[in-house]
Amino acid sequence: MKIKKPSQPAVLAIMALSAIWGYNWVVMKECLQYAGAYDFAALRTGIGALSLFALLLWKRRPLRPKAFWMTALLGFISTTLCIGLLSLALVTGGVGKTAILVYIMPFWVLLLAWPLLAEHIRGVQWIPVILAFSGLLIILEPWHLQGTLISKLFAVLAGVAWALSAVMTKFMTRKNSFDLISLTAWQMLLGAMPLVLIALLVSDTPVLWTPYFTIGLLYSSVVSQGLALVLWFFILSKLPAGVASMGTLATPVIGVIAASIELGERPTLLEAWGMLLILIALALLTLLGYMQHRKIQSVIGSQRNIE
Repeated sequence: MKIKKPSQPAVLAIMALSAIWGYNWVVMKECLQYAGAYDFAALRTGIGALSLFALLLWKRRPLRPKAFWMTALLGFISTTLCIGLLSLALVTGGVGKTAILVYIMPFWVLLLAWPLLAEHIRGVQWIPVILAFSGLLIILEPWHLQGTLISKLFAVLAGVAWALSAVMTKFMTRKNSFDLISLTAWQMLLGAMPLVLIALLVSDTPVLWTPYFTIGLLYSSVVSQGLALVLWFFILSKLPAGVASMGTLATPVIGVIAASIELGERPTLLEAWGMLLILIALALLTLLGYMQHRKIQSVIGSQRNIE
């Protein structure tokens, strides 16, 4: 019997997601010239959620949320914390550096999935983990406490929040069957509420509604926060948490290249080495995940042939 290839819809979803999220780093950085971090975070998540509810109505799907309190907690982690911290990181931090630091997320997923999902780190998987955290240490430069250290820490914490939301999503989909669009819409709406409240309390400058900001906001909300999160949760429902996270390897690369071309960003030599170590680690872990997937498919195929 012919062995099945990895899920083609999941592969296509990963490719689309990488392109959407990769270029969105430049869009977010530019939009933050016209709005405060909390204003922008609240607007993009709120509009993204509304666009998904419109899609639910169009498809005539039920609006009632399933596992409301778990969904609310997911929204707080995935939207309030992750998007809020990410926006703060981009205010003073460079696009490329911030993108790389956030995308250490897959390694946080591996560490969190160990105790929470019983997905253990084994053997050679430790090599990319060590490489990634070596790169993280180099970029953070904890021996230099001045400059953009706070921005870097915000980016790292955003990655941790994202990883925790990935593990939580995997746990939730193991226990229940969710409509992915509904889950995405509700977690985003519930997570946007604290951001709106914070924006109302701390923002002291009005949003500048320029043509670029308006278009960028729509891209960052409807496309990057709406469509892309549906793709992300779909990928998580089809692949193991660690492997799904590795699939978006191209995203930070696209972000770094786009920032270099459009914004003229040039990392220091030390930062470049740190970024390179992290990208090598991501590539290696992606390869290991692919090899493991092929091995599992081969075993399944052999068993079916016997049957």
